[in-house]
Amino acid sequence: MEEEYTPKADRNIDLESLKALAHPLRVQIVDVLAQYGPHTASGLAARLGESSGATSYHLRQLAKHDFVREIVGRGTSRERWWERTPGGLNLDARTLADTEAARAAATMVVRQWQQTREQQLNAFLDRGLDVLPGAWMDASVISTSNVRVTAEQLHEFTEQWQRHVDAFAEKHRGQNPTGSRPVQIQFNAFPLIDGQETP
Repeated sequence: MEEEYTPKADRNIDLESLKALAHPLRVQIVDVLAQYGPHTASGLAARLGESSGATSYHLRQLAKHDFVREIVGRGTSRERWWERTPGGLNLDARTLADTEAARAAATMVVRQWQQTREQQLNAFLDRGLDVLPGAWMDASVISTSNVRVTAEQLHEFTEQWQRHVDAFAEKHRGQNPTGSRPVQIQFNAFPLIDGQETP
């Protein structure tokens, strides 16, 4: 019997939280914690090429808006460990106040997310064959499919895909078995801007 899928509780980013997130370093910190797991401020600083004072300050600001949280019982008062608060993040500019500032903040955050994804993909393309064992290269895929569909058909597909990815991520969340490594799953599906809708 197939197990029923229950979507995880995603967080819809409101305008106040968006203002707190809308800084390139803060978006990078949230991404690093999501991709690589818990870090200290100094560990984040070393990874991101920043000062530990800067990462510590931004961690505290992110924590005020529940994007990150301190790991209780790990570390010391001088070297605190931080993790990304569990759950997905949804940023829908259509649900925010229709102001220039809100649009600019949403655009900045989404562009930073996309820049990080592009950097990760480019690093894989540039160095994957040199640094990854064959089993990891065999398990990886870069895939593009071109189709002509309606908005409803695309919506149906993206919902099915997201359910599948969410179920896979939830099944493996929090594990760290021997032989595991951070993996990023990227998926893009969008209408081509210069395409024409079939009448």
